[in-house]
Amino acid sequence: MKWEINSERPVYIQLIEQIQASIVSGNFKPSDKLPSVRELAAEASVNPNTMQKALSELERTGLIYSNRTSGRYITSDLTLIKDLKRKSAKNLILDFLDKMNQLGFEKEEVISMLSEAVKEME
Repeated sequence: MKWEINSERPVYIQLIEQIQASIVSGNFKPSDKLPSVRELAAEASVNPNTMQKALSELERTGLIYSNRTSGRYITSDLTLIKDLKRKSAKNLILDFLDKMNQLGFEKEEVISMLSEAVKEME
């Protein structure tokens, strides 16, 4: 997993977002075992306490769970993962629309440009 951490926002929040993105994109599959806190922290070049904080928050949301004897695992709740994926997509869309609005584009213009972009991808 490639980690991208910057100093603009709290590191643990960036870790949460990147782990969530890996789950919804399928890089981590339902029921997969996660590497240890130390392994993930070393891979991301962050303090293990920061990684522990991120993982604890993900546990609180139910996206991952702990098995005391064998580590942490990705939830097998496909509905939870699907809901997170839709929520993430909606947030990206809203951010995009806000930026387009800041540039002065009307909704119809944005829809037209998106339609053209989709056609170019085909």
